[in-house]
Amino acid sequence: MASLLETLQKWWTEILSSPPIDEITAIYQASFADTQWLVNRHRFFWQRLHLWLWLATICLSTFILRNIYDFFFPLKETEALPQVLKIQGLAINITILLSLLICFALHKTRFGHRHPGLLFLGSSWSISFASQLFAILRGFALPDTLAWSLLFLSQAIFIPVRWTLHLLSQVSILVCYFSVSTALGLKIPMPGYAELYNVKFILYVFWFCTICDMGVYLYENLQRSEFNARQELESAYQKLKVTEAKYRSIFENAVEGIFQSSPDGRYITANPALAHIYGYSSPEELMANFTDIEHQLYVEPNRRADFVRLIEQNGIVSEFESQIYRRDGSIVWISEKAYAVRDEERKLLYYEGLIEDITQRKQAEESLRVFFHAVSHDLRNPVLGTLMVLKNLLNSQGVGTGDWGGVVRGQGDKGTRGLGDKEENASSSSSSLSSTPSLIPVSRSILERMVQSSDRQLNLINSLLEAHINEVQGVILQLETVQLLKVVEAAIADLEPILAENKAKLTNLITTDLPLVNADPTQLWRVFSNLIINAVKHNPPGLLLTLNASCEDDKIYCTVTDNGIGISQKQSEQLFNLYFRGDINRNVGMGLGLYLCKQIITAHGGEIGVKSELEAGAIFWFTLPIRRFSS
Repeated sequence: MASLLETLQKWWTEILSSPPIDEITAIYQASFADTQWLVNRHRFFWQRLHLWLWLATICLSTFILRNIYDFFFPLKETEALPQVLKIQGLAINITILLSLLICFALHKTRFGHRHPGLLFLGSSWSISFASQLFAILRGFALPDTLAWSLLFLSQAIFIPVRWTLHLLSQVSILVCYFSVSTALGLKIPMPGYAELYNVKFILYVFWFCTICDMGVYLYENLQRSEFNARQELESAYQKLKVTEAKYRSIFENAVEGIFQSSPDGRYITANPALAHIYGYSSPEELMANFTDIEHQLYVEPNRRADFVRLIEQNGIVSEFESQIYRRDGSIVWISEKAYAVRDEERKLLYYEGLIEDITQRKQAEESLRVFFHAVSHDLRNPVLGTLMVLKNLLNSQGVGTGDWGGVVRGQGDKGTRGLGDKEENASSSSSSLSSTPSLIPVSRSILERMVQSSDRQLNLINSLLEAHINEVQGVILQLETVQLLKVVEAAIADLEPILAENKAKLTNLITTDLPLVNADPTQLWRVFSNLIINAVKHNPPGLLLTLNASCEDDKIYCTVTDNGIGISQKQSEQLFNLYFRGDINRNVGMGLGLYLCKQIITAHGGEIGVKSELEAGAIFWFTLPIRRFSS
């Protein structure tokens, strides 16, 4: 018995207790997981049902007070009714009130949260069916138009969702009234209602219910549209917050300084990177201290004016390099890229852009400039002087077909002299060695190798300097109308000794019917020469070379093909890079020749590359734009 009581108590507590918030959310999500709108409608229906129950309870209480008042102070409108009917009417209203109070109690329970629709129908039927059941038991029909109108109208106004429940509530009581009354042959006892139903009554009930249901349906659709619009707005707002956070992160964590400055020379916005470049601890501190950019920031006077002038002329400035003062007074280099922001009327609002600290780059450029100055003067000039001395030795009088090229005096000697033949050379050498120990005999072959070595050194230094100048200033072209075949023939003629020495055979398939190009003939000569020499020097003797060119769209496609040892794919990808060294088999040097070829072709607006595989030869190719003549 005790166990049964505990079970009933537990069941009663579980039914009547209000569920916690997380359980309510779980109920909503479990019941209406398809859309958020259904969850929102369920919550709205549950909340409005509570408000309507209050209204129905208060309204019914007024009728109960009327009935009680009628007992003590009879009303004219009810004086014709028997006393027993009055008592029965009061009992019916009290019964309805108790049913509403039960719905009130269930509303806050788990059952009420899960099934508010059942409470809606229960409370609605308790009001509408109570009087009908009483009338049927008493043997007459009761068209309670006033109660129905108040019930259906109040429900439509206070709970304007789930129109199907409203329709079910209305249809059920009307079906009960018409079907039961007709089946039992009940009559209306009140004067003026001789018939069970008439056209006026039917039309009134039909249109009253239709208007209520249509109002609920339209309001629910409007509420759903508003809810979806709010959801879309909230989604857009969340996306905007995410985007703002993302760009705020980019703004805050960018390496470059990001700024907005007013036309009068103040910083409106600055990120932490800009504050760091200027030597400040925060953007707020930077903006507070810079009230006049022109006079506080730039080392060079009127630099801000130049900045503004260039933006006014071009709409944007790029790589605007300046020296500035940091907070501690030190001087650094910056590069600015900015543009003007204007409103719809083209009125200037502010300047916006990026600032990069290029101090290290400027220092590196200065170090490189000093280095190349040293290469040019401290290295090139001594090599050039040595080469001139060696060439003078080779060309000095008496140097001819003999094996000895001359003698080099040691310390204290004034010059050099040459000898005619082997005997004289040997005799003179012996005499010189015995009488003047500082005289050193040098063979002609050694002098020639020294000259060749010095030539290579000088060419390497010149190429290194030229590559640097081209990198900094760009290749300077002397453009003119050029026939490609003439340039190629000139290059081949100059390279005939090298081709013969290496037993290389060259076939020129370039014809005279190619379109003219707008190019620098000297630079093109260098490209063909470098590509041919590169193929000859880096392959065994007996190489077969083929030069060709053809038209492809608006450009000429030139190729230098060889049947040599080929180049690996890894090497091909880096072959035109500065200072690239190939493997030991190809003996590729510092890569200056091919690097210069790339600079020259790029300056002409073309492209250059190589197609090759190991043991399959190589095809070096480049393109040149075709010159177009205006009509």
